[in-house]
Amino acid sequence: MVYETPVRLRLMKLCAATYRLNIATLLGCAIFFACTSCEEDLAQANAKKNTNFASQVVYKADIVRRDSGFVTLRFKAPIIEKYELIDSPYVEAKKGIYMEYFDKKKPKLPGKIWANYARMNELREFYTAKGNVKILTNEGQTFATQTIYWDKRNRRMFTQDTVYVTDKDGSVLVGANGMTAKDDFSEYMFYNNSGSFPSKQIPAAGK
Repeated sequence: MVYETPVRLRLMKLCAATYRLNIATLLGCAIFFACTSCEEDLAQANAKKNTNFASQVVYKADIVRRDSGFVTLRFKAPIIEKYELIDSPYVEAKKGIYMEYFDKKKPKLPGKIWANYARMNELREFYTAKGNVKILTNEGQTFATQTIYWDKRNRRMFTQDTVYVTDKDGSVLVGANGMTAKDDFSEYMFYNNSGSFPSKQIPAAGK
């Protein structure tokens, strides 16, 4: 018969306790890393989730903007879609727009804009109109182009597309490489402009 000495017994118990501790530690580490991995996978999945979809859709939209009771803008469109769940929210009108913008000096005579497509970033107050864009100012001038950008915050409109301008007397000015203008068109500058053209050469725009 073999007798275990007290010292040997203590060593065996210590080794067994250490073994159990190591197993518990390894299991704890495994569970921790598994949970961490799950949280990271969930975070990545949420980050990849598509939020660029229309949160609101409005049919036959008729929107009026006011400043201290004064109407500054009226906007009509067959359909508008609002994308509000992204970092830079915007409104899109894919089936065309008609817009009236008002000047306090001539409140009953608004300027008008027609286009086949429009996009509005309301936070930046930046508007884009594309496709047969036509602008009728409250002074009676007509601007026709394919694209126009309106930086409302800085009261500036601009484009790099060819611009045709018809004055009230029928004379036509062409900016072959676009223009920059104040948003009330009291001042504007053409790039590579040329002289008068017969009105029939101006492309149809708007209605």
